[in-house]
Order: sequence, then C-alpha cells, then structure tokens
Amino acid sequence: MDINIALARSPVIKAAASPEIIPAQTPEVADLLVAYLEQIGVEYVFGVPGGAIEPLFNAMARSQRRGGLRPIVARHEAGAAFMADGYARETGRLGVCCATSGPGSTNLITGVACAHDNNVPLLAISGLPVLSSFGKGALQESSNTGVNAFAMFDHCTRYNAMVSHPGHFERKLANALMTAHQAPGGPAHLAIPLDILRCAAPGITPTYDLAALFTHEPVLIDERAVQQLLNELRLSPRVAFLIGASCGEAIEAIMQLADLTGALFVTTPDAKGFINPLHPAYCGVFGFGGHASANALLSSTPDIVLAFGTGFSELISGGWCDSLLNKRLVHIDNSEENLMRSPMAMLHVRGNIHSVCERLIGLLQACYPSGLENPARSNESLREFHVNVTLQSPENYSSDATPIKPQRLMKTLSERCPPNTRFLADSGNSMLWTVHYLQPLNRRIERARANGQGPEQRSGMASWLRVMMDFCPMGWAIGAAVGIARGNPVCPVVCITGDGAFLMSGQEITVAAMERLTVVFVVLNDSALGMVKHGQRLAQAEPVGYELPQVDYCKLAEAMGIPGHVICSPQELDNLDFDAILRRKGPTLLDVRIDGEEIPPMVLRMKTLGSMK
Repeated sequence: MDINIALARSPVIKAAASPEIIPAQTPEVADLLVAYLEQIGVEYVFGVPGGAIEPLFNAMARSQRRGGLRPIVARHEAGAAFMADGYARETGRLGVCCATSGPGSTNLITGVACAHDNNVPLLAISGLPVLSSFGKGALQESSNTGVNAFAMFDHCTRYNAMVSHPGHFERKLANALMTAHQAPGGPAHLAIPLDILRCAAPGITPTYDLAALFTHEPVLIDERAVQQLLNELRLSPRVAFLIGASCGEAIEAIMQLADLTGALFVTTPDAKGFINPLHPAYCGVFGFGGHASANALLSSTPDIVLAFGTGFSELISGGWCDSLLNKRLVHIDNSEENLMRSPMAMLHVRGNIHSVCERLIGLLQACYPSGLENPARSNESLREFHVNVTLQSPENYSSDATPIKPQRLMKTLSERCPPNTRFLADSGNSMLWTVHYLQPLNRRIERARANGQGPEQRSGMASWLRVMMDFCPMGWAIGAAVGIARGNPVCPVVCITGDGAFLMSGQEITVAAMERLTVVFVVLNDSALGMVKHGQRLAQAEPVGYELPQVDYCKLAEAMGIPGHVICSPQELDNLDFDAILRRKGPTLLDVRIDGEEIPPMVLRMKTLGSMK
C-alpha cells in the first residue's frame, strides 16, 4: 500500500479538527470536480495517484463506472503533464493532469512550465495534506508551511490557487478553467487539501454552466487596423508571410490570403505541421532547425511581412533576427503578450486571426473582383530566387550509407507514413532533423486530384508535426505522443526521440502499451547527447559530458512487452512493414543506429549563444 494512502487513512489524521470526512457513497467535493470536467468534455485525467489525491481517483472510478471520464496513470508526474499537453493539442479540449502532494507536485512543474511557454490549455491539480496538519511537519507537505511547492506554480501558470474552504471550491475551479481556456491559453493550478476533497458536496450538479461559455471563440477584430493593412497591401507588391503556432484554426484562410496577395511564406518550427511542405509558395522553416531559403526570403527585402500568431521567441525568430524584426513587419495576433514583443512593427492588427484573414479576403476580393489587378501579378521579382526549400545536406537525404544518415531516416518516414500521421519531435537533435528534413507527401491531395476532386483540406487542429518551443524539456515528445494517441486513436502517432531523452522518460511507453495505442517510438541511437556533442565541436569547447552507454533499446522495449526492431541500415529500414506496424493496436519501438557524425542544422543556435561567428 502507498505510504501516503496508509497515513491518510490513519486514525490520527482522521481525528484531526478539519471539515467533516464523509462516507464514499455521499457526493464529495472530488465528485463535483469530476462533474465539472465532464461538463466541458474532458475524457481523461493523466496523473499518478497518492494519499493526498486519493479522493479524486475514487471519484474518477465512480465516474468511469457510469461511462464518464477515467484516469490514465503515468509513470512520472512530468510524463502525466506531457500527456495532458499532447491531448490538449490534438483534441482542442482542456488537458488535465494531477499529482499528490510534495514531490508529486514538484515533479508536475516541468510539464506545467512547458504548457505555459507554449500557451497550451491545461489544468493541474495537486493534493495537500489535511488542513489541520499544516505546519506540523506532515508527510510531503507542499503548502506555505512546508516545502512551498504551491508557490512554485505561481511562476509557470496563469492562475494558481489553494482551496482552503469547501465553500471556495466551485468559484476557484471555475476561475481556473476559464483562465486556462481564454486566449492566449495556458495552465492553471489548483492545490486542494485532502479533507477538502473529501468534504460533503450538495450534489454533483455544477452551479456554473462553463460548457456554454467555452463554446465560441471571440471574433472581434480591430477594423481600423485591418483597413490600414489593406492599404499597405495595395501598395506592397512583394509580400511575405510568417506563419506561427497559433494559426491552427486560421490556416485555410491564411493560405487563401497568400494566394490572393501572391505571397511567399515561411513557418516557425512549431507551425510547420499546419502546412503542406510541398506547397509551391513555401520557402521553408525560419528559426531553429530552419532553411536557408526561409532566411533568403526575409532577407530579400519584401515590401511587407505579415506575421501571424507568434511571440518571436529566440528559436522562432532566428535569434531575434533583424531581417524579420523591422519596420516592414505587420503582426497579426489575438494575444497581447505576443504583440508586446514586436514594438518595431509598422502595424499591430489585434483580433481573432481567422476573423482578420476572412475580413481581408473579403476586402481584397471586393477591390479586385476579376483578379486581373491582384497584387500577386507584381510579386514575381520576389520569386526569382525561390526554386525549392533548400536543405543543409541534400545529398544525404537519399543516402544508402551505413550507419543510416538521420536525413535518410526522415525521408523514409516522410514516404512510408500515411498522411494522417501525427509526428512529434523531442528536444535536441531529434527536433533539428525533423524540422529541417521531414516533409511527408500530401497524398490526400494527390488522391483527390486523381479522382477529379479538389484538394482535401486538413482541419485546423490536425497539425501533422508537433514540436516544443522555448522551454524544451527532453522527453516531452514521449509523453505527449501518448496523450495525442489517447485523444485521437484513429491516427497513427510517430514519436521521434533521442537516446538521451528516452533514458529520461522512456518508461512512459508502457502507458501506450496498457492503453493499446498505435504509437511508433523512433529512437535516434548514437550513444550520445547529440546536441551537446556537436555544440561543443562547433564552439571548439571541451568535449565532455556527452557520452551515453551503448544500449539496445529494442531489448528494453521487449522487457516491457513492446515489440521492437533494431535498424542499422537504410535497407533494413526499407524492409520494415510500416503498414503492419501502423495497424497494430499498441506501440512499437524502432532502435535506429544513426550516423552520429552528421552535423545537425544548429549553426543559428550556436551564433545566438555567442559560441560562433
């Protein structure tokens, strides 16, 4: 028995002066919490149980028996937060994670911080010992009278509250849920003492109808700024777009606007998954792991650059590159936090990105009904340099050398995985190789054209590539892949991770096994912390601390009941039955022995660190 559970049930704690502990069959505050989550469409809570959070797991068990939400038990609390992150990104619903008090809550913080830096709507729930034990040295106390983990959440959440009385519960929960949901989105945290969770509730019918409040996104736009942008576009024949991570629901409108204006476009690393990488106007990724063609576009002095839904952080802005952050910039966003990072822009257009684009499309079509006077006619000079997205080492993209080149691995994954595959790339070289080289064929468009139909459009939430920006913890993709697969079990998921990240968080693949989720974990195995190794070499620093042991990750997976394959050459990769792997109801691990001497596209990062000139 968990020591927390045993102590929470002990007579000493039960006898403490605190709100009444009631029989399990009577509705508890924990049941009301679950009712609110069900009301807004939450299906799963990702977490690790323990004594201080036990009533929530009891309430979820009761909910599960009546067909409601259920818990998914992670192996580490950070993994639970990563899963909730992936679930939220895939489904558009709130991601929910939970942990017990003390180290449970501190373990949760890394995943919550990631959601904060990436504006992922997430609710984190942590338990606390009973109120009357505060300040007495209670086991794993994490309130302000112990190791104050509760206060630590202040710095990585948009709302952080402790429920100190059952009468406060509903209002604080409603505040947390609404804050997490509202733009720009992000995590909220509630710390709830054990005896509050066990308190009698008047019922399990929520007082507030939050589902109704979450139904519609705001569509307000700054009409004056839109009109000003229209005038600028009419005077600017050379147009470039930068598409950011907050553009998922607006991407179709952005693509239509690009066609009307004749714009060429680039994406940030975390927005590549919204577009077709074979689009003729696409110039590549700008920023971390990006392409020379993207840098060339923004350096070719376009008349105007429209940046949609991005906060211009280091990895996204090319290290705050002057070719982007200048007076040619128009920043379109619904987030004041993002807009405050572009004070040099000629114009800020505030509002829902989709609504702004739809308004501009209507105005442009009214100005140029025949299309003959469309500014796109004058944009050919901007296209002169643009032939294809330029890869750092194109010769290795089709290399048959052994050990396998990481570039060749990306080519095979691009070709062999179906178009509805969700790819994730972990922090480190995995992200660099994936962002730069992965370009899956848009076979849905090809199939539709073959049938005499128009091209099929991806839905706004259906990003085919997910990467983590800014906070960038190793192992994020492993947990997030499980959350994505749980939220959308129809689409196969491919998690591209490094051996260093797998040694940190690889145990979470057992969750995919228990849930029978189709996830392919691709481990780039070079027995090194690759980004550290190559960073040291490029900076001519001391070669130290990057070595990892030689590990057979296939055998590790098999010990967990998960089938695996060791891949040492391109031929072995080509001989894999991807169709069978992606039909399997359960995870598969590919231990890919890559050429560790290949230098990833990381020179820009080194320059930002001041390690290279």
